[in-house]
Amino acid sequence: MDKKTIIGIVLMSLIFIGYVLYNSKQQAEYQEYLQSVQVEEPEAQEATAVEAEAQIADSLALATAEQREVNMFGESLVAARSGEVKQIKMKNDYLTIDFTTRGGAMQRVVLEEYTKYAPKDERTEKVTLFDPESAMFDMEFYVKKGLNNVKVNTSEYVFQTEGVRREGDRQVLTMQLEVAPGAFLQYEYILYDEKNPSRDYLVDFNVKLQNLSPVMAQQSTLGLAWSDRTYQNERSYKTENMYTTISYRLPGEDGVEDLGMGETRDEQVQSDVNWVAFRQQFFSQAFIAYDNFAYADMGFVAEADGSGFVKKFSSRMGVAYTPQTTEYNFGLYCGPNKYAVLKDVVSPDGEELSMERLIPLGGWLVGWFNRWIVIPVFDFLRNYIASFGIIILILTILVKLLILPLTYKSYLSSAKMRVIKPEMDALNEKYPKQEDAMKKQQEMMNLYKKAGINPMGGCIPLLIQMPILIALFRFLPVSIELRGQSFLWSDDLSSYDSVLDLPFSIPFYGDHVSLFCLLMGIAMIGFSYLNYQQTASSQPGMAGMKFMMVYMMPAMMLFWFNDYASGLCYYYLISQILTMIIMTSIRRFVDDDKIRYMMEKNSAKQKNKKKSKFQLRYEELMREQEEMMRQQQKAGKRR
Repeated sequence: MDKKTIIGIVLMSLIFIGYVLYNSKQQAEYQEYLQSVQVEEPEAQEATAVEAEAQIADSLALATAEQREVNMFGESLVAARSGEVKQIKMKNDYLTIDFTTRGGAMQRVVLEEYTKYAPKDERTEKVTLFDPESAMFDMEFYVKKGLNNVKVNTSEYVFQTEGVRREGDRQVLTMQLEVAPGAFLQYEYILYDEKNPSRDYLVDFNVKLQNLSPVMAQQSTLGLAWSDRTYQNERSYKTENMYTTISYRLPGEDGVEDLGMGETRDEQVQSDVNWVAFRQQFFSQAFIAYDNFAYADMGFVAEADGSGFVKKFSSRMGVAYTPQTTEYNFGLYCGPNKYAVLKDVVSPDGEELSMERLIPLGGWLVGWFNRWIVIPVFDFLRNYIASFGIIILILTILVKLLILPLTYKSYLSSAKMRVIKPEMDALNEKYPKQEDAMKKQQEMMNLYKKAGINPMGGCIPLLIQMPILIALFRFLPVSIELRGQSFLWSDDLSSYDSVLDLPFSIPFYGDHVSLFCLLMGIAMIGFSYLNYQQTASSQPGMAGMKFMMVYMMPAMMLFWFNDYASGLCYYYLISQILTMIIMTSIRRFVDDDKIRYMMEKNSAKQKNKKKSKFQLRYEELMREQEEMMRQQQKAGKRR
């Protein structure tokens, strides 16, 4: 073996020995790594295994739940639960409406012509009628699925739509829900753009049942659930809350019903209802069924002052259903409580809906005076006068002129009572005993007759005036025309005028000072004092009523009206001032001597005038009553 061969064998042996040693070292390190993993991470490996098993179980459970839902509702409705939700907008000159395909409902309605009150008089935010967070519309019905009936609530599903299309002067939005293969529930909203507020504030809402009859379960009505929270849009929460309620109309009725005021109210009507409205002080949302709802359950809960909301409304209505029903026609009024607008809102066939009765103008007499006298005069003056303060002044003067004859008769009756006071005192001295009360009453009636005095002459004119005064009391706080209108120091005649904000709240008064209300109270004290002077001199019993008449009543009115509309306080201020001027003028032209001369002249006429059968019968009745009392008194003395 040569030298080169030996060297080669030695080198190969060294390389082999080195490889074996290196590989043994790597194997030892690998075994140590495996042992460290098994010692340090056994819990993590176990958790990984458990998680994998849980994921498999969840996947199986989810698949089972989805299958059960498909079996219960069908693939169409199950697919509609998780569809892509879209937001769609429709707009005309008066409304901007946001729709959502989730439930196919209105989500937000903005009134383009009106802004809400904000601190520091910043009226920049527009009035919104639907709160997107709480507004809800839901249609409820039952469909057949195998041997069971399944309830469908449309608010849980996403409708499909191709968007808004324009057809002349109207925009149409169609959304549909596939209830079953080939069977659809379709909503059609129509927004008009006729430049006519009575038409453009009213959105047509047509519900169509396309091939739904085969899958519908047996039922006599379909349910409609409608709810919303109303924003606070005015400065005074107290006043706005007072006028915010639910109103509804029964078919064929001229008037409307409402749930009244309070913290919470609810009512069930188990008869046909024409429309249901969520009414605020100046705005309303009304759901109209042109073929009437079959029933209506309604209620509200007041929201806390300072929350930004006034009331939370809810209602559930039903519409009649038969297998032959294919369509329902509804209307959604979203707009102002403006008389000129509401009275022209009609059904598609021209039937009157009496929606102007949403404005609380008073009962039949007071409401009649408002609708046929106050509102026409008010609207006429608006055409020529820009200042609503001047309009209220003129309206007050016209009212005072209208009732001037009644005011004169009332004053004249009080003056006559004052003139005959000496004769009345003489009768009181002549008949001091209780048993002579009937005789004294008879002679007083003869005295009234000779003087030409009607004992009720002072009260009847005041009673006749009351409907007129109450009419303006009801009209001014709900007149949307005054909303946001400024006059003198008041920036809004529909709300209170605050000239001083108090750092505290006085019970029943508030946390501010209304200057119009304060001036009204001072004017009422002046009027009450003049009236007291007129009546106390002729009626001695009134002397002890001075504090109540002169001070107590004006103070109560001051507390009551401090939070009321400044336009109303301004009206009463002007009214009291005009009344004092009228009373002072009458007193100058009609003195006591002239009244006595007229009474003596009337007394002479009465002597020569033949008594009527009624008068003779009345005198006979008085004599009989007097004789009866005398007999009763004698019998009492014998006992």
